[in-house]
Amino acid sequence: MLGCCGCCSALRPRYKRLVDNIFPANPEDGLVKSNMEKLTFYSLRSPEKLDRIGEYLYQRASKDIYRKRYKFVEIAMEAMDLLLMACHAQILNLFVESFLRMVQKLLEDTNPTLQIMATNSFVRFANIEEDTPSYHRRYDFFISKFSSMCYGNNDDVELRDSIRMAGIKGLQGVIRKTVSDDLVANIWEKQHMEKIVPSLLFNMQSAPSKSSDTEATPSTPPLLAEAVLRELVSRASFGHIKSVLKPLLTHLDHHKLWVPNKFAIDTFRIVMISIQPQYSYTVVETLMSHLDQNLTSSPKTRTSLAVVLSKIIAIAAGESVGPSALDIINNLLMHLKTSVSTQHDESTPEETQYQEALINALGEFANHHPDYQKIEIMLFIMNTVPDPSNKSKGDQLLQNILLKSLLKVGTQYRTVSFEKAFPVSFLQPLLKMGRAASIPIRIIVMQIFQQLLDRHQNQHLLNVISVTHYPTLTVENPSRSDILFTHKYGSNILQAIIESMSQENHLEVLKSSYNTIALVIVEMACGETVQEFLLFILGVQQVAVTEVELSPKHRCNLHSIAISLLILLGRCTTIGTLVEYVEKLILARKEEAPYLLPPLMDNDKSAPSTLNTNLPHLLIDKLAVAECLQQAGLESNRVQTGSPYALNQMDISAHRHSWVDTHSAVRNSVVDSSYNDIESVSSSPGVQKRSLASEYNFESMKRVLAEPTEASKREAREKQMQIGRTFRETAFEDLVRRTEPKHDVIQNKLNEIFNALSAERQISSTCGVQAGSLLNGTTTAIIEAGKHGGTGQRPIYENNFPELFFY
Repeated sequence: MLGCCGCCSALRPRYKRLVDNIFPANPEDGLVKSNMEKLTFYSLRSPEKLDRIGEYLYQRASKDIYRKRYKFVEIAMEAMDLLLMACHAQILNLFVESFLRMVQKLLEDTNPTLQIMATNSFVRFANIEEDTPSYHRRYDFFISKFSSMCYGNNDDVELRDSIRMAGIKGLQGVIRKTVSDDLVANIWEKQHMEKIVPSLLFNMQSAPSKSSDTEATPSTPPLLAEAVLRELVSRASFGHIKSVLKPLLTHLDHHKLWVPNKFAIDTFRIVMISIQPQYSYTVVETLMSHLDQNLTSSPKTRTSLAVVLSKIIAIAAGESVGPSALDIINNLLMHLKTSVSTQHDESTPEETQYQEALINALGEFANHHPDYQKIEIMLFIMNTVPDPSNKSKGDQLLQNILLKSLLKVGTQYRTVSFEKAFPVSFLQPLLKMGRAASIPIRIIVMQIFQQLLDRHQNQHLLNVISVTHYPTLTVENPSRSDILFTHKYGSNILQAIIESMSQENHLEVLKSSYNTIALVIVEMACGETVQEFLLFILGVQQVAVTEVELSPKHRCNLHSIAISLLILLGRCTTIGTLVEYVEKLILARKEEAPYLLPPLMDNDKSAPSTLNTNLPHLLIDKLAVAECLQQAGLESNRVQTGSPYALNQMDISAHRHSWVDTHSAVRNSVVDSSYNDIESVSSSPGVQKRSLASEYNFESMKRVLAEPTEASKREAREKQMQIGRTFRETAFEDLVRRTEPKHDVIQNKLNEIFNALSAERQISSTCGVQAGSLLNGTTTAIIEAGKHGGTGQRPIYENNFPELFFY
């Protein structure tokens, strides 16, 4: 019997005998290493036997699993691994089929140890680069099994984590094996991603997310799941990234992970950092589409979605240029408009938070664009703001929201040149909004100006209206381009501010307006622009004095703002005489009318019983200010002859009198100016009377007499206007008729001239001198020839002018 068995054993194929020899008599002894080396050597020498070796090992392992002999199963799996790592022949595919059947057999068993061992073997297999492609291999079972292992809930925490780690590693192996092989089943298909992505997210949400970069080999399921998600996203192409994002969003929805949204923010940050940069825009687009689908959700959910968007949109901004950038801005604005349109009454706190989150997202997106694109974004937003003439509640709320968005973008912009920061197409509608009836809108417009004007971080200092010195104020001389900008558009800005301040006595409006004009003065004031700012300050005072509809407190506040701006202007331009004059005026007001100095008075607070604002000697004097400029060696003609700013006198598109034409402006007479000087200077503190001896001299009187009178100037202007009106309104035929030459008059004049010549000939003929007679004869012959045309034609001087010259 033994001989027969030995004989049968000898007749068995050699590869089976080599496989049998690797198993010890006692399974606890483990794999027989020497025999394993023989089997490996045989496999390398005869690679065509690999498939048979694999099939035989699978059969032995299946029997051992059935008999619960798990130690022998482990030995068979170990032998499979060693053969797999050692052999790289082209026929490895045949062995791989047996190997995968072995792994699947172990994964189907309920023994956790076998599952973990099989998973580790599969991971090692996934790291092998095969020489030949596989046409028929599928991994559907492995994806399902590894995904289910990720949800392990064993009572033993350590074993549970081990099973979950094995499942995550298995998914990582499937990803690595399938992404690089185009011939296998598509791992990006919906049914696969809906298993892989939620499995990873489930493990990530079980513990606070931390960057896997801190550990070379992640040791916990959350860290490993995060690392696998990073790898999955990084391998996704443009057409596959949405396959990852859709199950991700679905998981967050089903598990209500938007509120609170910390996990959602962390997850999307991982996605944005891992994705290929050129595809990051797709993530923002997908999240916005998901926000569209949740418009009927609770405000908290929409707010959380918007917050997540604001946290990740900055990462996508760097790769989003041109139309894609404006597309994102437009989508955000559309969500803002939709949010406003759904509010029937007052906005709820939840809806306001949602709008703020969208605005923050817009600001974060704009912050990562170059400045020239920020200007384009601001202009794009400005063009979507409803017209300020629309005074409905919904339009005003939308104006407020959109201007807040504009302000958010403006806070990210760093102004270098005012000409670039305020293009005409942006400045004009912004100033128009600055005249709106709504107080919040005007305040936001002023805040936008402040953000764009403040190049030296002075805004926080100028929030306080004061006549005292600002010790830490940063002042720098404006550039030539800024001076030219002030010449062209400074008057428009100043006019909008003075009209905003004059509408009502609202402290926030007055303070924001003061802050804005103070920044304009700090940034643009110099010798070339000081006169325009003085006219503005005088205009503020004039409004306070002349506008009858203003309350006494409002008048006092305007006087306080005017004096504060004047002392600030003097210090910024270092005009010592002006500063000295204002300081004396401030002292006089402190003694007689302290209510004409800061701080401002609110309507809700009590005020002194008597508010007398009609105190000429305490007001800023126009000619005294001009005298201060003259003493400083600066031009003062514009302050002397120009009119201060007033209300409702200018259109935004019109410019005030150009400063370049100052010297060509019509000046008042010396007598009138001197008279006004006498009257005003006598009531102005701190200003000496000018000597009139230098004014009344021969040259000045000659200049006065040579100048046309006011009546003649007015008559000339009226005549000029009449002529212009005639040529604009009269029909063309009438103009031709009026401009035709008077032929009869011309003909009569010519006849008179030639008759006079004939009379002279007759008188000279009586002298009897031969030479005279000869000369007269010649003249007579010429005249007779001229009369008869020499050849019977009409004399040339009797011809009317040709019609060609009528026009």
